[in-house]
Amino acid sequence: MSLTARILTGMAAGFVLGSIVHAMGLDPEGYFRVLVIDGLLDVGGRIFIASLQLLVVPLVLVSLVCGASNLSDGAALGRLGGKTLGLYLFTTASAITLALVTALIIRPGRGVDAGIDVEFEAQTPPSLKEVIIGIFPTNPVEAMAEGSMLQIIIFALLLGFAVARAGSAGARIKSVFEDFNAVIMRLVTILIWLAPYGVFCLMATLFATMGWGEISTLAAYFLTVAGVLLMHLCLVHPALLMILGRVSPKTFFLKMREPMLVAFSTSSSGATLPVTLETVRARLGVRNEVGSFTVPLGATINMDGTAIMQGVATVFIAEYYGIDLGLAEYLMVILTATMASIGTAGVPGVGLIMLTMVLQQVGLPVEGIMLIIGVDRLLDMMRTAVNVAGDGMVAVVVGRSEGKIDMERFNDMNATVDNEDEKVPTSAA
Repeated sequence: MSLTARILTGMAAGFVLGSIVHAMGLDPEGYFRVLVIDGLLDVGGRIFIASLQLLVVPLVLVSLVCGASNLSDGAALGRLGGKTLGLYLFTTASAITLALVTALIIRPGRGVDAGIDVEFEAQTPPSLKEVIIGIFPTNPVEAMAEGSMLQIIIFALLLGFAVARAGSAGARIKSVFEDFNAVIMRLVTILIWLAPYGVFCLMATLFATMGWGEISTLAAYFLTVAGVLLMHLCLVHPALLMILGRVSPKTFFLKMREPMLVAFSTSSSGATLPVTLETVRARLGVRNEVGSFTVPLGATINMDGTAIMQGVATVFIAEYYGIDLGLAEYLMVILTATMASIGTAGVPGVGLIMLTMVLQQVGLPVEGIMLIIGVDRLLDMMRTAVNVAGDGMVAVVVGRSEGKIDMERFNDMNATVDNEDEKVPTSAA
């Protein structure tokens, strides 16, 4: 079986097992739930996610140092950063605009009675000043220990830039990082092949504890968010791939299916980052100096799926509380959500913090977040898959514009992480 088929099999088996356990209403304190669901499967799923997260910091640091050391020209690095950041902001703004327009047409909050009266304590979002200061690390070791991705990216870029300009000493350091990068990539390959078992554990644990009652109550909201996510994935991403990247969207999505499936199962762009980066490099043919910058940055600030949830949730909460929002308020929602995608990048619970900022900006009660939390877990899985697809799309588009993508490898449907050469050749196409 192919890796995709194995992951889908594990996902389906986990869904079936979890749904059966939930439908049987087994005693949470019973032996089967305690030993199998909450024990063996929960442990297996957590270990799988932990194994992926284990690789994130060393992978980003080493890969980005290698990539930045090949970009000794400061202008080239600035151009790469500008294109990447601009594309991420554009797709986020497009996502929330599409979500608002669709939600205003469907009006998912009309006539909904969720029967929820719960206090919600909103976390304080960081100020713009704190965001700008927080991007730059004071202690790179502390940043790596805490997983502060933006700080790690800044440090790795500076280190790689210095390595490129340090002469023979830099060349020796660069060779060490390249060898270390090859070893880490091999470890990523091993973990990718263990993904079906981790996916099975995660899906079985999730659906054993999650019922469908919440989804039926908020069906209009759930289907609206899911529909906009699908539209964004099938319209915006292919359009950018064809217009800016001049590549086949079909080939792209066929090769990105494994990272998207892992993202769907783990609900974490960060945990999926090793799989995404290896796929972008080995299967899509993007050079390391481009992929190692665009993919980690995207896993940190690319919030297309979250922006879609925010747009629909804003309309839903406004309708639920009977509050009319005008054009100025909706434009403020677009601006706030787009800028917040960068401002709250490294904060835990980023989706809810971003939504809190949006609701506060247009005068909606933050307690309305409690209305949608019941179905947010499953929607989080969907929007993470969309986010990861966006990371890969930007890597391909930027790589194509910079002439740093191997089009022969991109078009080769048999290209895998197993037959990937250590050095990906340049093809300006």
